[in-house]
Amino acid sequence: MKFSHILTMSVLASSLLFGKTTILEQSKKAGLQAIPTNDSELTKIIDPNHILTTEKVELGKKLFFEPRLSKSSLISCNTCHNLATGGVDGLAAAIGDKWTANPHHLNSPTVYNAVFYDAQFWDGRSHDLEDQAQGPMQATPEMASPKSLVVARINSIPEYVAAFKKAYGENVKIDFTTITATIGLFERTLITPSRFDDFLNGKEDALSVNEKEGLKLFIDKGCASCHNGIALGGSMQPFEIAAKYKFANIGDFKGDKNNMVKTPTLRNITQTAPYFHNGAIWNLADAVKEMGSTQLGIKISDEEAAKIVTFFNALEGKKPTIVYPQLPKSTNKTPKPIVN
Repeated sequence: MKFSHILTMSVLASSLLFGKTTILEQSKKAGLQAIPTNDSELTKIIDPNHILTTEKVELGKKLFFEPRLSKSSLISCNTCHNLATGGVDGLAAAIGDKWTANPHHLNSPTVYNAVFYDAQFWDGRSHDLEDQAQGPMQATPEMASPKSLVVARINSIPEYVAAFKKAYGENVKIDFTTITATIGLFERTLITPSRFDDFLNGKEDALSVNEKEGLKLFIDKGCASCHNGIALGGSMQPFEIAAKYKFANIGDFKGDKNNMVKTPTLRNITQTAPYFHNGAIWNLADAVKEMGSTQLGIKISDEEAAKIVTFFNALEGKKPTIVYPQLPKSTNKTPKPIVN
């Protein structure tokens, strides 16, 4: 290796290490926030009303994996938000009841870290996980269950009735709102702290030199203007600010009434392909370049995109250990699957 090349690499490494505080300050100034390590601070975010209990979370987990909440008794929340595969299904458009693709060609966003979002759904129509859980369950191309069917199925199973009473008290009303809200409570616990959080909390060697370089590019290019906060996303932002999205013709989704679209989280982004609301881009570097032109009005080179993707590796978080639950058996009163 030539001495000049060694010297160049040495200078780069030294500048990034020496400038660690500067990069850290830039990150915080850009609005990038760590998942709190302090239990009380974290509780303020994921459980502001202090209603999470072990019993509610465990019941919510069972319901998250419960296929009998769907009309066919085949589809659970985990079908589209698979906790083993980054909290997504890996499909361009979600597949639901009767093998129906989402009619708007919408991609399933990850459920991991969704508690940190300002809004739920691509159009932001729900503001918390408890309300969000009601939508897919009733939607015809998704789980396709009327409220009455969901309530009848759960109330027909003595083990579920007992679990609700244990979690909420003897006088609990096991209605649709309580059932779906319990799923949301479980989802509040699905957070994935990463090496990037360690870096934001002052651990200077948590990121490699190349990851710090990618982080600096991420900030300098303007990516953090939308991908910020704890989730590095999750807020409603205008879409196609600078140019038309290359794959806008796939599906008919245009955002909310103000053409605003929820910014997807970048946490675990390396595990949640395909990208964009319609799942039209499978390569993460290509997604970065498309965001540059569509949102920022700039050209991001292949080399720059690769460096930013290198930084994204530091956003792969530690998943909570989820043991697949054994679900209670149906009874003669449990409404049968409806598949026609």
